[in-house]
This record gives sequence, C-alpha cells and structure tokens, in this order.
Amino acid sequence: MSKSYFMGLDFGTQGVRCGVTDEQGNILNYSEKKYQTTYPKPGWAEQSPADWVEKMEQSIGECYDKLGAEIFSGIKAMAVCTTSSTVIPMSDEDEYLSDAILWMDNRSVEQARRINASGHALLKHCGKEVSVEWIVPKMMWFKENRPDVYEKAERIVEQQDYINHHFTGRWCASVSQATCKSNFVEEAGGYDKSFFEAIGFPDFFEKADTDVLRQAQPVGAIKDEIADKYHLSRGIIVYQGGVDAHVNMIGLGVVNPGETGVVMGSSFVHLSLTDQEIFKDGIWGPYKDAIIPDMYCMEGGQVSAGSITKWFLNEFGVGGENPYGTMAKIPAGSEGVVALDFFQGNRTPYKDPVAKGIFYGITLSHTRAHLYRAILESVAYGTRNIVESMESEENKINRLRGCGGVVFNPLWLQIIADVTGKPIVLTEQSGNAGVLGCAVIAAVGSGEYESFPQACEHMVHVTKVVEPDEQAHEAYSGNYRKYLDLYKCTKHLNEI
Repeated sequence: MSKSYFMGLDFGTQGVRCGVTDEQGNILNYSEKKYQTTYPKPGWAEQSPADWVEKMEQSIGECYDKLGAEIFSGIKAMAVCTTSSTVIPMSDEDEYLSDAILWMDNRSVEQARRINASGHALLKHCGKEVSVEWIVPKMMWFKENRPDVYEKAERIVEQQDYINHHFTGRWCASVSQATCKSNFVEEAGGYDKSFFEAIGFPDFFEKADTDVLRQAQPVGAIKDEIADKYHLSRGIIVYQGGVDAHVNMIGLGVVNPGETGVVMGSSFVHLSLTDQEIFKDGIWGPYKDAIIPDMYCMEGGQVSAGSITKWFLNEFGVGGENPYGTMAKIPAGSEGVVALDFFQGNRTPYKDPVAKGIFYGITLSHTRAHLYRAILESVAYGTRNIVESMESEENKINRLRGCGGVVFNPLWLQIIADVTGKPIVLTEQSGNAGVLGCAVIAAVGSGEYESFPQACEHMVHVTKVVEPDEQAHEAYSGNYRKYLDLYKCTKHLNEI
C-alpha cells in the first residue's frame, strides 16, 4: 500500500519553512529560508511579497532535491499558515501596490483607538478592544495616509490570502484570520455592517476578502504551471490553513476543550480551547473556529520574548560558544533584579502598545548576567499573568503545550514551568509545529483522517513533560508580585 505525504508551508516573521510529512506525522525533510524585514520609520515594519515567494521557491526546491521525485509525486495535499495581520494592497491585476505592513507594525495606533472608542457591542468578542496589529486599522491607515494606494487597490489582503492565491488563483480568507483579526463573528452573521459604519469605515466591504473558509476546507487545486515548477503532481488541493500561531496549536495536538498551548519564539502567543464562550477582560476572544471548527479560542500574547534575549546578547556584546548558558548562572530570582518584558509594548492582559521595558532593583553588585536572568524570568512572569487572566471555573488550565525556539533552551523552559506552576508538554515536533499543523490540516481536508482529534492522535507524539518545582514556584512569588506592581506604578510614565 502506497504512503500518503503532505506538504506544509509555515511563513513566520523571519522566514518560511517547507516540510513534507507522512500520514504518521513524521517530517521527512524540511527547509527554512530567511527573508528580510525593513523598518522605514520607528514602529514600522515591512516585508516584500516577492521575497516571500522567492524564499518559498527555494525551500520547496531544497526539499525536492533531498526527497526526490518519488515522494514529491506522492504528496496528496498541502496547507499554508502565515503571520497575521501582515497586510498587502493588491491591484485589479493581482499586483501588490506596496510592501506588506507586518503584523508587528504599529503605525495604525490612532485608527485602533478610534475603533475601540466606538464602544460597539461586537467588540466584546475580541476582549473589548482591537489591536493595532490587526488588518482593519491597517486598512483604515491606508485610506487616510496613502489614498493613492488605497484608491488603486482592488482588495487589501492578508499574507495568508496572498500565498493561497499564488498557488490556486483564488482570493479567499481564512476564518482563523477573519475571526481574530477582522471582527468576523459567525453568531452576528459574519461581518456586521453596523460595526463598520460605527467605526467610520463602511467601505471595508469594497476592499476586504469576505469569502471566508474554515480550516481544511478546499481553497482549490494548484495551478498547472505552479505544479510543474515545484515538481508537484497536477491537481493537488490546497486546503485552508490560518494564523501561524493557531496552526502551531494543531501541530501540538491542542484540539480538545481544556487544552492550552504556547508558541515560544521571538514573541509568545498563548491559546486556550473551550467548548463555550468565555468572556474575560484583558484576553482576546472568545474566537469561534479560530483553531478548529466549532470550538472557541481565548488568546493572549507577549510581543517581546526571545527577541529581548537577542537584543541583550547583541547590545551587551555577549558571544562565545554558549552565551545563553554562560549568562544564566545566576540563582532564581536574579538576586533582586526584576524586569518588565514590554520592550515592544504589552499585548495582553494590559493591551498597552506604549508600555516599556524596565529593569528594577539594580545595585553595584549586579552584573549583566543578572540582567539576562531577569529577562528570562520576566517573560515567565508575563506568561503566568496571561494564564491566570485566562483561567476561570469554566476553563481550568492544568498544563501547557509548548513549541518554538525557546523549547530548545532547557533552563528557560524550567523557569517558565516553575513560575507558572504548570507542566510544559513537549512533542516530537515542538520545534516545527507549524509545518506539522499544516500537514494535519491537509490530512483532514483530503480525507486521510475524519477529524482533527483523530489526525492528531496519529500524527502528534509527546516526548517529554517539564514538571514545575513547587519550592521554586513559591520562591518566585515575591518577584512576580513586584512584576505586577511595577507596571501599575509606572504605567502613567508611558503617556508622558
């Protein structure tokens, strides 16, 4: 009996990964290619869609070179996940009119504030506030600041839509992005015209992709010329994926009520699945269908995490064979140094884009190693703050599933487990959950498996559980309280 293979494409902030798996979730090979981000002004971040396609072609080509024609001819289906909201204005000839505004770009702060000031009832489905990161304020920014581009734009789309269109020629949106980033609420009939009128943007419907597909619904067959170019069989179906963080959850096996996962990379994303609507202040959601159909997702996030350690090592000139290990030989609690991890603002639970990073408690006895350890602990405190904000009688969080680059740092993982008091579950593909999540979507869409839980049972494999130390958890409590108080005491300074 011939094997089935699936291709996953994971477009992250720094680059794209192509991977090919079998029906048991084994990644036979993957290739990652980096692309550039430019920063034209403070707070702005842009990428070139042409770079995405070029690097994707290179990564697919490298996988083909390593796996060969026999396996590539057996690829049954594929799916894509991307950053969000990464936004591109497109002409009526399907040409992009400017570089893409990256998810982390915060130029549309004023537009987001106006949306939130509307007080529309629909906002309760996104934690009562939209984020500057989302597509609607970015679309409004184009209208108000680049009318030349806005008027020429036939549509303004997500990176997800752009890549799917590249393969199939079809424009459509993923419910993953729509429900989390553009105020699509199924219970309210999808897109609510009264909301867009209230925020002063009724022409949203003229520019947006309003053809919304759930995960694993078919986008369409890849174009013949694309199949030939990428050494794929003609007629392969692209199935709808979604936001990279959400698809990572599928790749971790977070597909049942009560499960929570954390993407631990340059930023952190915390996602908890429930079978009912739970409204919590400071948390995004509840989002219906964001990860898998017919379940609700609660979302938290830290804008800066791994990116702070990279900044620190670079700016403080820390090098050598193992700089992370060298800098971490400091006891728990960093001997009184406490940091705030808001180097790029706070996403949740404060939803404060102008919040700042802080080091508190420094004396002449402290070294740069204390600051480094304090950074690791601050990100763990931020995760604890978010998890506690998510929890309720209806949503008990007993453990976390982790993926991303931080899972390869044993010390940092242990700190997070100790600070939160939650075991952290790792899987065989914790470092590559996006690619595997796309493959799971493709497997469900193609009929290889009947459901996401069934697919994950066969394709996601737990390898390790990092257990918290109860004594360490108690020891961190004092600094955690200081962490919470530091923000409260300094918040007013961010507005000066």
